Amino acid sequence: MILKDIADKINMDISTVSRVANSKYVSTPYGTKLIKEFFSESMKNDQGEDVSTKEIKKILETIITEENKKKPYTDERLAAILKEKGYPIARRTVAKYREQLELPVARLRKEI
Repeated sequence: MILKDIADKINMDISTVSRVANSKYVSTPYGTKLIKEFFSESMKNDQGEDVSTKEIKKILETIITEENKKKPYTDERLAAILKEKGYPIARRTVAKYREQLELPVARLRKEI
């Protein structure tokens, strides 16, 4: 879920919802959590729809696990593959998501 979903539902600005979610906590069976932790960021796909960055990270992780380990994809190539799938994101964003997933750069993923 993204903050925009809530903002649209309650007819408020997304910045207001973000400010509230950043300052409120909820008690769960797994401990006290910041409400903002339950939301993901979003971006627009090539059809103009909002897509969760969690979905993009999952696709990125799948691409990397299925790549040829003798010739792994660079961040630039990963960005091109995601663009072909309808997710136009920059190479720097791919690098950021890859690091968040704790996946190494191409040269460190290479197997002989």
